[in-house]
Amino acid sequence: MARASTPFALTATICLAEVLGMAGFATFAALLPGFLAEWRMTNTDAGWINGIYFVGYLTAVPVLVSLTDRMPPRRIYLFSMMLCAISNLGFAVVAEGFWTAMVFRVLAGIGLAGTYMPGLKLLSDHLEDLGHGRPLAFYTASFGLGAALSFLLAGEAAAALGWQWAFGIAAAGPVAAIILILIGLPREDPVSGRPPDTHLLDFRPVLRCRPAMGYVMAYTIHNFELFALRSWMVAFLVFSQGLQTTLESGGGPGWSPTVLASLIVLAAVPASIIGNELAGRFGRHRVITVIMMVSAGFAAFLGFTAALPFWLVVVLCLVYAVAIAGDSASITAGVVAAAPSGYRGATMAVHSCIGFAGSFAGPLLFGVVLDLAGGGTIASWGWAFAFVALVALTGPVFLALSRK
Repeated sequence: MARASTPFALTATICLAEVLGMAGFATFAALLPGFLAEWRMTNTDAGWINGIYFVGYLTAVPVLVSLTDRMPPRRIYLFSMMLCAISNLGFAVVAEGFWTAMVFRVLAGIGLAGTYMPGLKLLSDHLEDLGHGRPLAFYTASFGLGAALSFLLAGEAAAALGWQWAFGIAAAGPVAAIILILIGLPREDPVSGRPPDTHLLDFRPVLRCRPAMGYVMAYTIHNFELFALRSWMVAFLVFSQGLQTTLESGGGPGWSPTVLASLIVLAAVPASIIGNELAGRFGRHRVITVIMMVSAGFAAFLGFTAALPFWLVVVLCLVYAVAIAGDSASITAGVVAAAPSGYRGATMAVHSCIGFAGSFAGPLLFGVVLDLAGGGTIASWGWAFAFVALVALTGPVFLALSRK
């Protein structure tokens, strides 16, 4: 395999590695209905396991991403990919309930912390100018592609071989990503500039940068909404599917919810790229604000539609997923552009750490609201999604405040 030397080849190589490394990203969420029954968990328990993944992420990301300003990002990236493989394999072999699942999902989150933003830093270091943000938009969209394939891989592997094999097979993805980076990228990484003068975890220059922090807070709200949907989408589709026979509304009771979820996430991937193009034409703040308000509108009523014909529920989930994904690349491109000089890695660390706090809170609070509202009813799903809508409406507020 020839080593990547053009911007296109570099972008394609790092994006493919990201997709491979995320093979185990959605495995637990994809198989959630089975775990709820087999391990006899509450919705709140499931919310913890879904959310703890992002606790591992946000705990490790300040150190791992900040280090990319001071040492080659490749070292951090490769080590963290290996951790992803170990966490998936460990879940397959050892996990037997709530607490063991929590441990291995934390490790998986730490692995993501050392691959997602460090991978973006690796890409930006090799490309002298991100310009209009298209390489960055493709990288951000690859996150969605990796999540979609993870749903599909988990569902098909578990159906054929069992959930242990689903996690075991997912462990092969990060190993393949390591091989790809080792043989696909140039042997030496470029030096991205003079290292920061402050100590490793001094984020004050970033926290004082109001434009950057506006995007960081918008990203937090975006992640709250995005991962609440991705963590609970399969369970919601299973619930809606179970109503079809009872209510005689028809509409595909034989469709696989994990396949549908993977197709929904995959179909939403281009929205991130398109949203970034629209932001370049009509203004980043304006486009992000409109997209966030539209997605909140869908969340407000989605849960209450569970008893509609199943094909219509699937279409509504698809449109909602597209709406959520539309602002992803625009927000990340905005924070990279607003980063203080010499603190791009530190800005990405703050962006990820605070932003992925939303990724933890979304799945957990969704499960809590689902239980508090009665669990297992149309109304409970409706109120859980409506709560997400309420949170989503704060994103445009943070963006507006950052401009004053």
